[in-house]
Amino acid sequence: MSPKIPLLQWVLVALCSSSMFGQQEREITSLATPEFPVLLQQNVTAGKTPVGAKIQAKLSVATLVNGTVVPKNAVLSGEVVESAAKTGNEPSRLSLRVDSALWKDGKANLNVYLTTWYYPTLSESGQNLQYGPMRPANRTWDGQGQYPDPNSKVYRPFPGSEAGKDSPVPDTPTPVTSNRRIAMKDIASEYFGDGGIRLVSTHSNIKLDKYTTYVFAAGEPIPAK
Repeated sequence: MSPKIPLLQWVLVALCSSSMFGQQEREITSLATPEFPVLLQQNVTAGKTPVGAKIQAKLSVATLVNGTVVPKNAVLSGEVVESAAKTGNEPSRLSLRVDSALWKDGKANLNVYLTTWYYPTLSESGQNLQYGPMRPANRTWDGQGQYPDPNSKVYRPFPGSEAGKDSPVPDTPTPVTSNRRIAMKDIASEYFGDGGIRLVSTHSNIKLDKYTTYVFAAGEPIPAK
């Protein structure tokens, strides 16, 4: 005869099993609709870029698709599905679809569309400019800045500096991509057909900028982070 298990122990086992199942279900759901943050390789303007125009983008983050890891910098290819400028009471409409990913060791078929999400470019200050080489030997002068005094081993970078003082180096802004995505302003999304997404704006023509990171996904709403 098997030993009796106290009622409290059964309740604890049931609660743990339920919690583990719920966590597994959430993980499966999150993987069911992968996001593709991609760096667009051309400008696209609704009404100006024609339907059928080919588009390319580079994947910014490795993404798992049906058990296959599509690596970072994979080239994603697709086309413009819908492109209409704003006219009168008619809104601007734009739909882009990506149907393939290609990388060095493989490829994958996709069916994802441009969403309203993107990663903005920010400016970050840093001392990135130098006005002259840092080496003090006049024999290694490379043509930049002030010519070193042949009678001195001390090198004074351009612009000239007084003895004992460092030459000022200005802070220069460096463009960096934010690690948080945001929604495009005044643009909504509509869902159609087999996972299709179109962007709609009643304010102005929809424009996509080259070298901006946009998010592609299947035709399901992406929750805000």
